[in-house]
Parts: sequence; C-alpha cells; structure tokens
Amino acid sequence: MRRTLTFVLAIAALAALAGTSEASSGGTREAVRTVTAAGKVPTVQIAGPQHWCGTNGVTCSDPATNWDEIAGYQHAVSQGAPILPYIGHDEPSVQFFSHRPGSGNNVTFNLRLPKDPPTRPRQDGSGGNWGFQQRITFWFGMQLCDDQGSPNPDGAALSGHPTIPCKPNSDSNIYASPNPASPRYFGLGPGQGFMELQFYPPGWAPWPAGVSCDATRWCSALNIDTFQDNENTGDFNNQACLNTVGPEPVNFAFLTKNGTATAPGNPLHPEHFVPNLARDYLMNSGDAIRLHMSDSSHGFRVTLDDVTRHTHGSMTASAANGFGSVLFQPNATQCHVQLHDYHPMYSTATPAGRNFNAAHTGNIAFADEIGHFEYCAAVRSDALGTCDRPLGDDTNDPDNAGPDPQGDDVFCLPGSASTRIKIGGCLNTDGDFDSVSYKFSWPGSIANPTADRLLNAQPVRFTSPLTNGHNFATTAFESNISRSESDDTAFRVQTFCQRHIANPADPHPGAGCVNPPPHSNFYPFYSTTRVGGSCWWQQGGPYIPGTVNRFGGSAHAEYGPLRAISYPTDPFGTVTRRFNDFRSAYMQNPCPAG
Repeated sequence: MRRTLTFVLAIAALAALAGTSEASSGGTREAVRTVTAAGKVPTVQIAGPQHWCGTNGVTCSDPATNWDEIAGYQHAVSQGAPILPYIGHDEPSVQFFSHRPGSGNNVTFNLRLPKDPPTRPRQDGSGGNWGFQQRITFWFGMQLCDDQGSPNPDGAALSGHPTIPCKPNSDSNIYASPNPASPRYFGLGPGQGFMELQFYPPGWAPWPAGVSCDATRWCSALNIDTFQDNENTGDFNNQACLNTVGPEPVNFAFLTKNGTATAPGNPLHPEHFVPNLARDYLMNSGDAIRLHMSDSSHGFRVTLDDVTRHTHGSMTASAANGFGSVLFQPNATQCHVQLHDYHPMYSTATPAGRNFNAAHTGNIAFADEIGHFEYCAAVRSDALGTCDRPLGDDTNDPDNAGPDPQGDDVFCLPGSASTRIKIGGCLNTDGDFDSVSYKFSWPGSIANPTADRLLNAQPVRFTSPLTNGHNFATTAFESNISRSESDDTAFRVQTFCQRHIANPADPHPGAGCVNPPPHSNFYPFYSTTRVGGSCWWQQGGPYIPGTVNRFGGSAHAEYGPLRAISYPTDPFGTVTRRFNDFRSAYMQNPCPAG
C-alpha cells in the first residue's frame, strides 16, 4: 500500500525540520538523529499527522492488531498522537522451515522475474494485466534483532519486566510459550524487526508515490519493519516519535550497484524512498537472479547476482549505510535514532522462531502483496488522491456515482504520472476484493492458453531456499486474507467476519472469515513446475503450462482453514488468539531446490 504525492513534499520538509546530534551509548559515541515534538511530518492529513505506515506504505509489515484496539495507543492518541488507519496487505505466502543451524540466517534462492504480456493495459479494463496491477511488490523475508522493538523493547525495564537483549543468530531468542508463568513467555522475548527484501515491478508511476522505479526495469529494496510497543504494559513510544515515524518505524534502502546506500536507511530519513537510477541496481523482466541473504561482520547483507546479464547488486543493513533503531523512550520529548548494524535473529528456521507482531507467522518466507490496483480515470486534487471516476465494477459503486464507500478509491494517481503505461489507478487496500488482483488476471487463470499468454503477465518463479547447500525440510502455505477481510469498517464486520473492535468481548477476532475472499472472481495460489531438471515454485492459476503439482488447484484447497494464532497483549499475562491467517498443515518440502 502507498500514500499520495504529498509525501514527496514531506521528504524535503522532514529534512529541514530534523537536526543531528551525538549521544553516548554503551561507552561508545554513535550518531543519533533527533526530531523534536514540533517536527511533525506534513504528509496526508486524515485525522492527524501521518507517517509512512499510516499512509499505506508498501514497505510496512501487516500488524497483528489494529492500532486503535491497543489501550496504549488509545492513550497516546488522547495525549495528541496521530490517529493512524489500519495497515493491511493481502499476502499469499509460502513459508519454509528447518532445524538445521544456519537456516534462520543464511539462505539462497533462485528467482526468475516475470515478463509482462504483449497486450497493454487500457483504462477501461479491457486490455492486458501487467505485473504492477497484480502486485505492488513481492518479497523474501527473515527475522532480525532489534532491541527497540516489541514484544518487550529495551527501555521498558521500568515496567518491572527486565528486557532480554537479542543475541544475533541464536535460537536463545526463541520465547514461544503462551504461558505467562513460563520463563520463556513470548511477551518477554527480545525485540524483533522483520526484514522484507522487496522487488518492485516496472511500468507505472514511480516511487515514492507509485510502485515502480523505472519504465522497463525492476528494482529491489532491503526493508526492516519494527513494531514499537511494550506488549506487557501497552506503552507506545513518545509523541515525537509517533508524530514522525509512527508505531512501526521503517528502515529502507534500495539495493545499489556498489552496496552503498544513496540515503541513510533509518526511519528519520524518508528521502531514502526516492530512487536514484544512476546508482540503484536495476534488473530486466525475465532475468534469472541468484539471491543470497546472510549475516556479515558489518550487518545483515543481501546480494543479487543477475545470471542473465552478469551484473551484481547488494545492500548491507549497517550503521555505515545509515541503518538504525528508533529508541524506545516513552517518556522522552524528542525522537532519537541510534545507528547500528542489524543482524539475523535466529540460528534455525523453526515454527517457534516466528514474528510475534505481524499477521503472518513465518521467518523464512516468500510472499506476494496483492489487492491494491483499482482503475481510476480521474483523480481529485485533494489530500487523499481520491478517485472521481473508478472503472465502475466496484461492488458498492456500480454506476460510477463516486468513490467506493469501502475506501478503496484513495491514494490514486493519474495516468500522466506513469513512466510507461498511461492509465490511472488507486493503491489503497482493496477492502471489497474486486480489483485487478481478484480477477482472472493471473497466469494460468484462463483456460485458453493463447488468451492467457496474450493477456496475463508470466508467473513469478523461485526455488526453495538452500542453507549452505542443504534444503529446508518443511513448508506450509499461509495467506492473511482474514486480516484484510476483518478490517474495521462496518460493511466488513457485518458481512464477512467478526471483529474485535466491533465486539470487544469477542475472544476470537477474525472468526467467520472466508477463503477465497467475498466478491473475488479468482485468488492466486502456488504450484510447482520443472525448470532445467529442478523444481521451482510459481504463482497463478491451474492452467500454467508445465505445472507439476497444483496442491488441490484452488486457493481454498491450498491455504486451508483459519488457524488461531496466539499473541502477547497488555496487561502482562494477557494472551489474544486471532484468526489472522488461513494456513495449511506443515508438509515435507514438495519442491526441494536442485
């Protein structure tokens, strides 16, 4: 998800408002960037100052709960913090598990970037379906240490629950018990940050307002999301931080040709969202990519080797590249960032080593962020970029009488903003599931192979990960459809599934959600194929040529039933069980890498 063009103005404004100072930590002097409480980011005005995640930032992880459900956040709002809307991504995912040491911090994938079809998209929806319409990004994930993150961040010791430092690359960080009496209670675990290595499709409006870096080439970014609250007390960070970076600060840097970030990666430097095509690493559609994610002496490092063109790009989440944590200081009057090297959190990739702040439960995973592009022929010049003329196929707006009542038709850009395909569209979460992502727009979704090839982009293909040459033993499919279905609008509450915010007594938020989602014509799923004698994953429909295993041949069969997931919640010892995901049973890896 994204925000409007006004965010571009916020980049310059934030740079002018922020100052630089030095602070001491652990006996050493490290760079600390400060923003005062008055230094609010003048971005989209909804119900207060908005930060990146609050204005539908594509980079932000889907949180386990709506922020407005959390008592600590409600208190922060009462004290003047901004009211932030729900962040929701529909993310069908394949997750990989292994007990082998190194599987949680040293993995290699092979990837084939998809090509767009020969038929160009048209404003009336009658043309082809290109990659930027199917998804805003796909990503490969890994859990990293961040002592300033949930569930029990550094600086929270005054709560009576001592913080546990995160030891990089160690399963000693696994605190997975839902029993508050256990010394391994998950509410006391070390702070977390979730890394998503994201890939952005070419051809439409460019970053930071759109989804593309270039008209014809792909780009990639190393992105770390850290949710900041104390899950034992409900404390959020101070108002200055909530006003500037919100409760989910984002470290971000595009991969570059030489591995040096074009702007500091930490959350107080939103100018890092602006591409620098002279220095950023770019790839062509159809290229074969070897992807390696591992630790180094200077921090977590990602490398991409383009096997097709023999080029190389990289990025390291290091202090030298400006990466750092927003300090968790609930009683402070300023927002500080301490630069440091990020490192992987776990040694292995077991189900117990999960993310306790997000809707998704995995560590090593592939996921696709779908459900964001809706056609728009005319965009208002208001702060939200509201659509005046949607395509007309919205379930709740069949006659183009105005914006979709579900709020889909905001964060829109006109065709003139595009670098190549001159069509307008909206990028907010598709709450009623009628956008391009939920139609027969995916490879293999049309039974006629000629029509499918002419109209739909090729599938993204990738191998299972290897760690030091060894395959992961187990996989599972997971989609957080229910997290998007159970958003806090009355239409979805009444029609789709229960919501905790609508019924505080409901012990099982998300119960009653369905797979595939309501109003959708089609929902993509994963299958396998053979390439050069090796097994590869692919995403789309049942009719992709050369498919070997369809796993039931539908989203309903593949992703399985709703699964209750436990999360720590304030006050101390409170555990919430949420139906955030549809998840299959764990299975022996059906597609080992060659």
